[in-house]
Amino acid sequence: MTNAQPSNGTKLLDVITIGRASVDLYGQQIGTRLEDVTSFAKSVGGCATNIAVGTARLGLKSAQITRVGKEQMGRFILEQLQREGVETKGIVTDPERLTALAILSVENEHSFPLLFYRDNCADNALNPDDIDPAFIATAGAVLVTGTHFSKPHTEAAQRKAMQLAKENGSKVILDIDYRPNLWGLAGHDAGDNRYIASDVVSAKMQTVLADCDLIVGTEEEVLIASGAADLLTALKTIRALSSGTIVLKRGPMGCIVYDGAISDDLEDGIVGKGFPIEVYNVLGAGDAFMSGFLRGWLRGEPHATSATWANACGAFAVSRLLCAPEIPTWVELQYFLEHGSPERALRKDAAINHVHWATTRRREIPSLMALAIDHRSQLEDLANGDAAILAKIPAFKALAVKAAVQVANGRPGFGMLLDDKYGRDALYAAGGQKNFWIGKPIELPGSRPLQFEFSQDLGSRLIDWPVDHCIKVLCFYHPDDAPELKAQQIDKLRAAYDAARKIGRELLIEIISSKHGALRDDTVARALTEIYDAGLKPDWWKLEPQANVAAWAAIDAVIETRDPFCRGVVLLGLEAPQEALEAGFVAAQQSRTVKGFAVGRTIFAEAAKGWLAGSVSDEVAVADMAARFGALVRIWERLGEVRAA
Repeated sequence: MTNAQPSNGTKLLDVITIGRASVDLYGQQIGTRLEDVTSFAKSVGGCATNIAVGTARLGLKSAQITRVGKEQMGRFILEQLQREGVETKGIVTDPERLTALAILSVENEHSFPLLFYRDNCADNALNPDDIDPAFIATAGAVLVTGTHFSKPHTEAAQRKAMQLAKENGSKVILDIDYRPNLWGLAGHDAGDNRYIASDVVSAKMQTVLADCDLIVGTEEEVLIASGAADLLTALKTIRALSSGTIVLKRGPMGCIVYDGAISDDLEDGIVGKGFPIEVYNVLGAGDAFMSGFLRGWLRGEPHATSATWANACGAFAVSRLLCAPEIPTWVELQYFLEHGSPERALRKDAAINHVHWATTRRREIPSLMALAIDHRSQLEDLANGDAAILAKIPAFKALAVKAAVQVANGRPGFGMLLDDKYGRDALYAAGGQKNFWIGKPIELPGSRPLQFEFSQDLGSRLIDWPVDHCIKVLCFYHPDDAPELKAQQIDKLRAAYDAARKIGRELLIEIISSKHGALRDDTVARALTEIYDAGLKPDWWKLEPQANVAAWAAIDAVIETRDPFCRGVVLLGLEAPQEALEAGFVAAQQSRTVKGFAVGRTIFAEAAKGWLAGSVSDEVAVADMAARFGALVRIWERLGEVRAA
């Protein structure tokens, strides 16, 4: 049977979700009591929020109506929804109430402790005045959630939205979303309790069903919505109250879609393809499921297709730890449906994980022009052991930030490479700039074979890095090096790559081949091939300028074949004069993968010599670095304009 729902047509939005908006704090220690968890991962959460994110990731135009607090957690939800492409104009910022919190953990495969912090929270204060008729009219569908029928004012808000949707010819979707303790039926420590029978809840939900075009719930949720004691009677009761499509979620058994009359055979419905996977965490699986189903249902796909997509999205969610962050993107879903996975635990599938990572990055960076001043040994050489000069290096790096910010002038596509050793003050200054890219080195300067600076234990070092700081690792690697040396280099690069993925940070690998062998047209391409062969897929490459277009064509071919999701290449400078860099820029502009440059000593070397020696003022040093950086920016942009023309 084909879903008869029309396409979005002239509507600006596919769906508006209404309901909970919280910050989820997920215990990072798995297989232990919540009492013993010591660290947490933060993400957006709440049924309606998760579905808004999930549908946006799957290509629908989604929005949410809810409330968040006028504080850091509320701003986090708004900013994350905006990053995900969710329209937030329907979200009210509440100055009187805090954003809701949920604290969750995985104790074992059957126990998922869940605490809701929702006492007078922002989303529970939603009221009819928050429902804008003009906004509702822009959507092809409105999704309401069961929990928000538990309070008079949130119920009134949802009923107003439903009525407006009907008046505008839009669809109404119900996610039964039953949490007994959010209806006051269980204690605070029973957040993961999925079912307690209640005549009050059932009576309330029965009054909602008649106005719904799509009703989705688990077996327990179907029981509570109907008030029946067994599943078959429950489905028939719902059908008697509503002509809408009913979707019964059955966990690992997939789902059944019912259109028309309910027969005496529970299996007499449309069953989507199921996916046998290992259950890691069931929290959020229903929201991922709903996202997948809506991607089909709202675009007029057959119910069997919608159900298959829903089951696949649910499989992703139960195989991963978090809620909204784990919902697949459309590209990821299609990859999985085409290729499947050799892993029952999808979180262990490296290929799928890479697609997920690459298609959920925090922001797009189509071009990047960076001032690199992550240098340590070169500036130490200038100090020549003078403790007073060494002590001035951090202040000089802060001046470099002023120069870079001056050139950027608020424009996107700019950034810096800064280090932990001397760059703390500079990092603080750069971190305050909106959309300013920051990369930080982890290599021991000059090491070959590669070693990490400070400690070989990257996990303990990187865990406190800001989430948008990119890990940069420089490796002196030539494809003609001895096999033993290359194996050592690859092992270290793999450690950096694994650490980056584990903690959710981007990785830039800088390869310099010319210091230890001839640089031919295929040298760097061969080096990248060997690194890709080892299973490493960095977000960025930083490469030295190539002699001609042929060398860049070889590099392009490797990157585009091995990782079409790679952000691209930035050029390094190697202290070349501006004229030499311009010649390198000309050749690089013919490359499809080169996105910009990250140049250092060409920009800051002269200013550093004068300023550290005390012969140049702060203002002169900043002006000199800004002039040199700005000149390179203008050259790069001019060449790009010529190429585009």
